[in-house]
Amino acid sequence: MLLLAHPYAGNQFPSGTVEENETLDHAVLREVAEEAGLVAPQVRIVKQIDALDDNLSEQTRIVTRKTKVYARPDATSFDWAEFRRGVWVNVEREQNGFTQVTYEELDDYPNGNYVSYRITGWVPSDALTAKQRRHFFHLIADGDTPETWTQFSDNHTFRLFWSPLAALAEIVYPQNRQFEYVRNELGYRFD
Repeated sequence: MLLLAHPYAGNQFPSGTVEENETLDHAVLREVAEEAGLVAPQVRIVKQIDALDDNLSEQTRIVTRKTKVYARPDATSFDWAEFRRGVWVNVEREQNGFTQVTYEELDDYPNGNYVSYRITGWVPSDALTAKQRRHFFHLIADGDTPETWTQFSDNHTFRLFWSPLAALAEIVYPQNRQFEYVRNELGYRFD
C-alpha cells in the first residue's frame, strides 16, 4: 500500500480535492501525480471502489470554493487572507450571512505542542459545507518504483513509501477509519 509521510501530519494516503468540473478519474490521477510523482502509464486505476458521505461535527466545516477571509462579517471590510477550496476550518460564530472561522496547524502530529499557524476571519457562509464525500479508488503502479522516495507538493516535501497490508503503518484519522470502512464494511480486497 502506498503511503505518504507528511512532515507535520502523519502517514496518509495520497488524496485531495476534486476541482470544479473535474471528473473523478482525472482528479485521482492528478492527485497521485502531484503528491506521489506517479503518472500514467506508470499508474492506473483498477477500480472505483465506493464513496462515503460524512457529516462533519457541528464546529467543523470545509471550504467549498476559493474565498477571501474578511476582517469583519462584511465583504467591504479588509480582506487579508484567502482560503483555497478543500481547507478544513473550525466555526467560531455566524452573523449576516458570514461565518467566522479559524484554520490552525499544529507543530506536530498527532499531539502538537503549540499552534504553528493560525488564520481567523470571516467568510461567506455559502462557501462552507458541513458534509464531505470521500471517493475510494484502487490504483496499481506498473513497473518498478523505489521502496521510498520524496515528492514536493503543496509547499511540503512528502516521503512516499510502500507499506505491506499485513503490517500497515499507522494512518492518520479520518483516513484510518475510512480504510477500515473499505476493508471491513465493504469487504474490499486489495489483491
